[in-house]
Amino acid sequence: MPMMRVFLCLCVLLFSYPAHAGTFSWLSDTRWVTVAKVYDGDTFQTRQGEKIRFLNINTPEIQHRDSQAEIGGNIAKKALTALLLGKQVRLRFDKEKKDRYGRTLAQVWMRDGLWVNAWLLNQGYAHLYNFEPNTRWAKKLAKEDRKARQQGIGIWKTARFRVIQATKVSHKNIGQYRVIKGAVKEVIGHKHWRFRMGKVQVSIPKAYRQYFRHAPDVNQGLRVMVRGRIRISRKGQLFLSLHSPYDLEVLR
Repeated sequence: MPMMRVFLCLCVLLFSYPAHAGTFSWLSDTRWVTVAKVYDGDTFQTRQGEKIRFLNINTPEIQHRDSQAEIGGNIAKKALTALLLGKQVRLRFDKEKKDRYGRTLAQVWMRDGLWVNAWLLNQGYAHLYNFEPNTRWAKKLAKEDRKARQQGIGIWKTARFRVIQATKVSHKNIGQYRVIKGAVKEVIGHKHWRFRMGKVQVSIPKAYRQYFRHAPDVNQGLRVMVRGRIRISRKGQLFLSLHSPYDLEVLR
């Protein structure tokens, strides 16, 4: 009988408590929080002190002690602050709920149904930023990202974020997260995990190959679009790593 009483109490709490409360949020993949502070265009803090990082997107950086603000960073922060500050929002989660900085990774919705992650993309405040295994919403967000990019909205009309031709990539782009398009110049190795576009070698690191069903079906001359951070190897070679199938698009 004591066990039955405990069970009945839990049922009462579960089904009578308001769905938006958040106290029993561990029972599902969603909960509600109140926004107390906006740090930048993709990060905010709740009234309880929890840091939330928008999942699958990235906005330009604002000014920090050792770095200047990127183009569009302050605009994104201002827009997000006007939209969210003091409001109650709904969080939904993917497979990994925390990043390496301890921030909670989430998709965010307003009470009126506005999907904030998608809104930041379609308004041109942010660009797509995927890391496996958190790609549950990646396909839908990619469509919003594509619309803004094709229309040249927000960050996409600036030289810093505009799509760059593979033949135009240079050492001045090192460290930048860019969208690059062009023809495959050379496939490296017989398994197609690496290929060259213009001056950039594109590769899928071994740690991320498990998220691809197979090596990309790319051949010399095929026109593709890739996204990622441009880096330089010890040998002075420009390279870009793909972390998700959504980082590669075949152009028709």
